[in-house]
Amino acid sequence: MKQARIHKLQSKLSSQKLDWLALVPSPSMVYLSGIHSHTSERPMLLFVAADGTMAAIMPKLEAMKGEAAGISAENIFAYTDQQGYLPAFHNAAAMLKLKGKRIGVESLKMRVLEGDLLTEVGSASVVHADDIMDSLRLVKDADEIAAMQKAVDVAEQAMDNFLPTIAVGMTEREVAAKLSQAILDAGADALTFPPIVSAGENTTSPHAVPTTNRLQNGDLLILDWGAQVGDYVSDITRTFALGTISTELRTIYETVKAANAAGVAACHPNVTGAAIDKAARDVIDAAGYGEFFIHRTGHGLGMEAHEAPSLITGNDNPLPIGAVFTVEPGIYKPGVGGARIEDDIVLTADGYRSLTTYPRELIEIT
Repeated sequence: MKQARIHKLQSKLSSQKLDWLALVPSPSMVYLSGIHSHTSERPMLLFVAADGTMAAIMPKLEAMKGEAAGISAENIFAYTDQQGYLPAFHNAAAMLKLKGKRIGVESLKMRVLEGDLLTEVGSASVVHADDIMDSLRLVKDADEIAAMQKAVDVAEQAMDNFLPTIAVGMTEREVAAKLSQAILDAGADALTFPPIVSAGENTTSPHAVPTTNRLQNGDLLILDWGAQVGDYVSDITRTFALGTISTELRTIYETVKAANAAGVAACHPNVTGAAIDKAARDVIDAAGYGEFFIHRTGHGLGMEAHEAPSLITGNDNPLPIGAVFTVEPGIYKPGVGGARIEDDIVLTADGYRSLTTYPRELIEIT
């Protein structure tokens, strides 16, 4: 078990008067136990008590993972497909004395199935406790940052290898498929997410889905991609010009580049998410494009592409040394086009370090 993390969790559980934390298969489960699994029709829960006791309800075919994580045999409640999961839940509820206990869960991850089993079979009280895991995972240690740097390096190498193969006339889907393969070929264990590839009018949708539309001269091309290496991910966006672009598209690009630089420059220990957002947003507002910057400036990054913190107006919580997040302002003007530039930033004792180094100057693809 990753005891240092468990000890920190114990303190937080006690301070919130929670008896247990219950996690479904998720990055948080990996973070605390090293157990890799996935959500399926077979329910699975990892329990951590305020006194540090660990337990798990899991399919028998996964039980060896609990043993490898150091959970005692008597605290692994395994079940077969023939038995079904209900007997295991009843046994766990009795053995762990869950009746009447307060159990914290990650509300954005917990399914209705497991939540109902905790309340109906376990007779426990389920409490939203997302902030507990968010606060634990917010500060990355040196090993985590090194893993993220490797994920960035792989993603950037993939783009170096891939960019010369892009040509006008390819469809967005073709670009996305080739970029996905390039990421894996560069050494990624997996994609952070299916790449966002958008050109022309589609660049006005921040989370556009690649289509059969073909790349055309005079358009901007947004590529948003990332690599997962081990348990950690990268998330990068760059915008490219397809041949010669209009004066307004170039203005949009240069404004986004300046906003990205301003947001990054605002990063230092104890800065707030709101302050970084304002630094980037002020640049876009001053250029007259404020109404077309329609999302927050950034989000946390780590084992997931989106985690705490949120760089948005209203988030006035100081960010600690070791926080890793994106800075990704964008402009999306309907009928004209859009641009986004995204970097992965870690706060350091003397300011910040950009894990990403891919060029921010506008690259023209001809």
